[in-house]
Amino acid sequence: MKGGMDLLRELLIFWFSAVNLMAFALCGWDKLAAKRGARRVPERRLLTFCVLGGSPAFLLGMALFHHKTRKPKFYVGVPLILVAQLTLLVLALRFL
Repeated sequence: MKGGMDLLRELLIFWFSAVNLMAFALCGWDKLAAKRGARRVPERRLLTFCVLGGSPAFLLGMALFHHKTRKPKFYVGVPLILVAQLTLLVLALRFL
């Protein structure tokens, strides 16, 4: 059974890495598109990546790119998503 847990751990690390990389990249891409007047990344897609686990990297992107920092949906919503995810993680680690 230990082999199965190792595989699950590796898959979770891969997922977390990939979704955070994508969330960060989308934040930067959307900021660049905003500056250039190009087609933007829909807000729903940005938030979806946050909900899927990319909220830490998206928050970093918000700070580094100064992007979406005036929209309550993002400056309130993304930290709340992160707090909810961390709470679920702590509960899962404690009770599983």
